[in-house]
Formats: sequence, structure tokens, C-alpha cells
Amino acid sequence: MNDYVIYLTPALGVLGLVVMAFKSAWVSKQDDGDETMKELARHIADGAMAFLKAEWKVLSIFVVLTMIFLTYSGTITSINGKEIHSHWIISIAFLIGAVFSATAGYIGMKVATKANVRTTQAARSSLKQALKVSFTGGTVMGLGVAGLAVLGLGGLFIIFLSMFAGLGVHQIKTTIEVLTGFSLGAESIALFSRVGGGIYTKAADVGADLVGKVEAGIPEDDVRNPATIADNVGDNVGDVAGMGADLFGSYVATILATMVLGQEIVVKDAFGNMSPILLPMVICGLGIVFSIIGTMFVRIKDEKSNVQNALNIGNWMSMILTVAASYFVVQWLLPDGPLTSRASTFTKIDVFYSIVVGTIVGAIMSIVTEYFTAMGKKPVLSIVQQSSTGHATNIIGGLAVGMKSTVIPILTLGGGIMASYYFAGLYGVAIAAAGMMATTAMQLAIDAFGPIADNAGGIAEMSKLPPEVRERTDNLDAVGNTTAATGKGFAIASAALTSLALFAAFVGMAGIDRIDIYKANVLGGLFVGGMIPFIFSALCIQAVGKAAMEMVEEVRRQFREIPGIMEHTAEPEYEKCVAISTNASIKQMLLPGAIALNVPVLIGFVFGPEVLGGLLAGVTVSGVLMGIFQSNAGGAWDNAKKSFEKGVMINGEMYYKGSEPHKASVTGDTVGDPFKDTSGPSMNILIKLMSIVSLVIAPFIAGIGK
Repeated sequence: MNDYVIYLTPALGVLGLVVMAFKSAWVSKQDDGDETMKELARHIADGAMAFLKAEWKVLSIFVVLTMIFLTYSGTITSINGKEIHSHWIISIAFLIGAVFSATAGYIGMKVATKANVRTTQAARSSLKQALKVSFTGGTVMGLGVAGLAVLGLGGLFIIFLSMFAGLGVHQIKTTIEVLTGFSLGAESIALFSRVGGGIYTKAADVGADLVGKVEAGIPEDDVRNPATIADNVGDNVGDVAGMGADLFGSYVATILATMVLGQEIVVKDAFGNMSPILLPMVICGLGIVFSIIGTMFVRIKDEKSNVQNALNIGNWMSMILTVAASYFVVQWLLPDGPLTSRASTFTKIDVFYSIVVGTIVGAIMSIVTEYFTAMGKKPVLSIVQQSSTGHATNIIGGLAVGMKSTVIPILTLGGGIMASYYFAGLYGVAIAAAGMMATTAMQLAIDAFGPIADNAGGIAEMSKLPPEVRERTDNLDAVGNTTAATGKGFAIASAALTSLALFAAFVGMAGIDRIDIYKANVLGGLFVGGMIPFIFSALCIQAVGKAAMEMVEEVRRQFREIPGIMEHTAEPEYEKCVAISTNASIKQMLLPGAIALNVPVLIGFVFGPEVLGGLLAGVTVSGVLMGIFQSNAGGAWDNAKKSFEKGVMINGEMYYKGSEPHKASVTGDTVGDPFKDTSGPSMNILIKLMSIVSLVIAPFIAGIGK
């Protein structure tokens, strides 16, 4: 066996982390402005760290309890009459996955709270420099997430493979089964981070908007608004730390699903007959390299340059290079001749075609999402027009845009699943998802720069910098809203493909060969599964609403009881608003998380694997639709509001910020906030986490219900 190949993946992960460290150091060296700007940035950073510490205290209890459950839940299998007690190893893998996921979020949050004020200072000189600072901050997060994921998964694969060397033909299977613990840890923390961070950021955002902009008539991010610091903290804990943990989990689950199906392929190669297992890790490792190259193409010349085009060029460059490299990797790793897995027979060129399909699906999802959420496009303009007749028609318009936006993505996903399955069976579906996720470092860099720019605009407003500074940061922020929506569309597409691959792996490990929906209990499981994304979304949105009400009352109280706030002669009590968001998010994230983790266990052990399979099918279809609808509706509402800030023409008349149509658009944006930043992006974690939990318990529920 060519032993060096298994070391290639963690080595590429280390490379990503080294480049991340250099870029982080560069961000830190940039000018962070005057004392007022530094003080505001310090408030934001302290608030973000306070939230993470409070969240980690709760999650540490969850991690310990889960480790205990995994350690004492049984044995994996009996080999040659010998029981293999490896659940303590699964629990260790779970712990490492949880720690790496939390670390990925922390890295992003830490650099974002440095890059925000430095972006503000850079915007005092030029749009070009502001983009460079904010995007470099986003790149640090992207490389940190991808580097940790590849290093963790590749490194643990080597360690566990060595630990199980005495198991002979069962070595690889047992190694991959234990790795499910790493993915379970990553996805569990991702769910709580995304939901908790989403509740935090949107409670602060909605509270700040309703009292500040709508009632008091003061600008967004005005220093007089007591909720404005909490709002800016929320950008970091929700859209940065939460998103980092989210995509870390997605990245790991995608690679693992492909590895699980890869072990079923019968091959004879020069890599210990492990080439289908190694392939997704190597491709994703190389994706880090090409993401680094892609970041070099994100640049603009002057104030009139199109920022969105610059980001698109870098994104397309990284994707094209990754696909081109995948051809040579497939030719190098996979053997000649037919490859067989379950009922499918294919060749290595078919595997490459599946990777191409996955990349095309990801590209189409990005293009469609950009169309439905970008300023100046027909969907957002339709919401702008409907704002002229009031708040209700704005809401109706946004809901319609969100619902319509599901059509092309679902058709694309369906076509992508059929095409990749045609080429290489279920392994083709999984490797298509891996190909799509290979450039996660670049996708996340594009996604993360938006919250940094948003914070930069807030600091500019609170520091009373010249209007051209806020104009530059708003330019970046508007593009960031679109890229954030695009990233969520990309994540939900990969989640759909990954969940199908995990579902196939679950069917194999649970000892069943089909899911028969003619059975009443299976059909019941299907319907219950379809309901779960709705109740999950309802709990998330309700949590935002409750916390926002508390925030509104606190802001009103301060305006009423602290004289001089509106005249700039008294400072608001920012810390009380920060505390409201922190406490609400920590409490309210527990129930949605418990549903995702406990429902598969309950259904699996009571009704058996076939009913659980029906549940997973319902969750996946319903969750994908809900994720696309909510994320795109929220993104469109947000950019409709931002359109008024630049000025829009409605029926021959120009309308700007402060006009009645603008106030209607603020209402729409407020409704869309929990859609796009709390419940919507949580859907992709929900469907993957439930699939992974099912995969972990599959060996123990085989035979139940027969």
C-alpha cells in the first residue's frame, strides 16, 4: 500500500491552518481606528465572548452526558467470537468533533471582532481596502473551518485505522463506524450554535429595529439605541460563530457519508483497497488549496467596481480548479475496470462525472439564490413595489418570493440526484456532495465577510464617521446579504445530497433493504418526519419573538427612564440588552436541539429501523423545502429594505429611507430576520443530525419491528 496517501489529507488541513494563521496576523496588523472606534469594538468583542462562554457551559454538560451514553450503550460487534468494546472510542471521537466544531466557531468569531473595526477604518480610505480587510477576515474563518475538518477527520482516520489493525477485514468498517462519533459531535454543537446564535442575533436585531428605526425614527446602528451593541454582537455569534460550526459539521458529514458508502465498493488497488474511502478526503483537502488560490482573485480596482462580480470570479475559479484536479485524482486513486457497490456497477470516469454533477448543482443553487435575493433583480424589486401599498402587501410579496424560489432548486436537486445515481449509484450521490463541498473554505470566506461588513457599518454609524464611510460599508453589506443567502442555499443543497447518502448508509447498517410506504406505521413515520421541520422552525421563530418582545420593552424603558439618551448627554445601558439576548438564546436553544437528537432514538427503539427510515425521508424533503423558502424569503426582504436606503423609483416617484414604503420594508425585514438567520439555516443541520444519530444507533435497532 502507498501509505503516504492517508497522510496527504491531514497535511492539507495543516496547510490551510498555516495560511489561516498568516492571514489572521495580517488582519491584526491593520489600523483599528480612533479611541471611540476601539471602545465600540471592545464592547462588541466582550459581548460575543460572554455569549460563547455561557453557551459552552451549557454545551459542556450536554457533551459529558452524551459521552457517558455512548460509552455504556453497548458494543459495536462481535468478531471471531471476540466482542469489540469500542464505544469508549466513539465517545472520544464525539468529544473531539464537538471541540473542533466549537473551535471553528470561535476562530471565526475572534477574527471577525478584529476585522470589523479595521474594515471601518479601511473604508475611510477606499472601498478597495475595505473589501480586502473584510474578505481576508472571512478567509480566516473559511480556512479555519476547512482546515480543522480535514485535519480532524484525516488524522482520526489514521489513528483509528492503526488501533483496529488486528481486526483484519473488519478494520476499515470498524474505523468508519467509530468516525461517526466525530461527525455526531460536530453536528450536535453546530445545531446548538446555529440555533442559539440565531436566536441571539435576531432578538437583538428585531428589538433594535422596532424601537429604534420604527418608533424613535433614529438611524440603524445609532449609538443612542440601547440594543445596538447587542445587535452587532449578534452578527458575530450568529452569522459568524454559528455559521462556522454549521459548515464545519456539514463538511465533516459529507465526507463521512461518502466514506461509509465507499467501504462497500469492491476494489483492488495500490492503496490497501481503500481508494473509494480516501477519494472524498483527498478531494476536499485539495479544495482547500484551490480555495486559497481563489481568494487571490477577489479584488476590485476602484469605487465603481462591482464587489459581487469580484467574489463570483474567486468562487468560480476555485470551483473550476477543484473539478479539473478531481479528474486527475480519480484517475490516480481509483483502479481501472468496473467498480461494484450494491446493485450498481460503474467506472472511475463515472465517479468523475458525478463530481461534475455535484459542482453544477452547487453552481445552479448559488445562481438561483443570488437571483431571488440580490438587489436590482426582479424578485426583490417586486417586494419593493409592493411596499408602496403598505406593510401587509410587503409581507405577502416576500412570502411569495420565498415559495417560488424553491422550484428551480428542488428540480435541480432532483435532477442532480438522478444524474449522479445514474453514473455511480449511491456512491455517486455522495461523491457529488463531496465535490460540491470541496470549496467550503472559499464559500465560507464569501459568506463570512458579510457580517464583518455589517459590523463595520454599525461602528461607522456609532462613531459618527463621514457619510462616504457608511456608504462603502453598506455597499459591502448589501453584497454580503446576497452571499449569505447564497451560502445557505449551497449548504441546504449539500445537506440534501449528504442526507440521502447517510440514509443509504443507515439502511445498510440497520439490516433492511427497503422502506415500504404501503405499511401504515412507515407512512405514519413519513408524515411525522415531514412535520418536524415545521415545529422546529416554529420553536426557533417563537424564541426570537419572545426575546425580541423583552428587548423592545427594555429599550423603551431606557428611552423613558434615562433622560438625555436622545440628546447624546447620557449613555444607554448596553449591557442589559446584551444580557437579554444571551439568556434568551441559551434557554430557548435547548428544546429544538432535544427534538433533533431524541426523536430518532425514540422512533428507532420503539418502532424499528423501517419506520425510522420513513421519518428520515419526511424530515429530509420537508426540511430542504423549508430551508430554501425561509432563507430566500428573508434575504429578499432584507435587500428590499436596503434598496430604499439607496433610493428606489415606484410609479414614477423616488422613495428613500424614512418614507412610508421604507417603513413597510422594515417590517418585512423584521419578519424575515428569524427566517433567514435562525430557523432557515438550521434546517440543513437538522436533517443531517437526525440522519447521523440514526446511523449511530443503526446496529442496535436492527431487527426491531420485524
